[in-house]
Amino acid sequence: MKNIFIIGVGLIGGSFALDIKRRNAECVIHGIDQNTAHLDEAIALGIIDKKSDFEALGKADVVIVAIPVDATLNVLPEVLDKVSDEAIVFDAGSTKEDICLKVKNHPKRRNYLAAHPIAGTEHSGPSAAIHDLYKDKTNIICEVEETAFKLQEKALKLFAELGMRIRYMNPKAHDKHIAYVSHLSHISSFMLGKTVIDKEKNERDIFDMAGSGFESTVRLAKSSPAMWTPIFQQNKTNVIETLDEYINNLKHFKKLMEDGDFEAVYSEMETTNHIKDILNGIQ
Repeated sequence: MKNIFIIGVGLIGGSFALDIKRRNAECVIHGIDQNTAHLDEAIALGIIDKKSDFEALGKADVVIVAIPVDATLNVLPEVLDKVSDEAIVFDAGSTKEDICLKVKNHPKRRNYLAAHPIAGTEHSGPSAAIHDLYKDKTNIICEVEETAFKLQEKALKLFAELGMRIRYMNPKAHDKHIAYVSHLSHISSFMLGKTVIDKEKNERDIFDMAGSGFESTVRLAKSSPAMWTPIFQQNKTNVIETLDEYINNLKHFKKLMEDGDFEAVYSEMETTNHIKDILNGIQ
């Protein structure tokens, strides 16, 4: 791998760039981003080696598409149009079904690997990029059989170098499961933050009285709306289903409190404590 092209030089793309460069000093990291200030910042931070554009994609060995999922729908076919037969293209989008359908009949579908590295922070932009973001994180690969085997190997070798765990899933199942374990938690965080801001008008009170529990719960509310709105739009059906179930659980909990049934409240929380055993098993 000599020429690595990163489309979108923010947290996700920038973190890929940092770790690829650290492990492959001879490679050249090319950055493409519609925000020229991001490109300047990425160069200043040493994340990319040079600015580039779509016309240069023909010399790419690897192309990483790390932009919002609505933009990916438009950009990915153009990327595949321009890359050579030996290039591997993968994305990092949090939805997979619409993206896979978009390039299903593309002549160079074999060059594309549908990926979703489950990693990130609440921060965005080139300055948010960090080393080892992907270490010990799960990377969901969809429709691997649609990607040329030798190109699969190139991508999987890269993922292994970055310390990622691989799991295979079909796009429809991916989008359904990720709605529960990722998309719902972001909505919950945004709406908790909104509830507190609406009720507690005094920002000083929020700052002084918010404990670590509140801070950790609303951490995701700092995430970029430009990234998350398209995710909710593309995964609308699954997200609405998860919201219905979540709202029903909230209503049930509220009813238990209204009825003064705190033994049941205790039981609900005790049962849910099992989540710590599940999550500890993932560590």
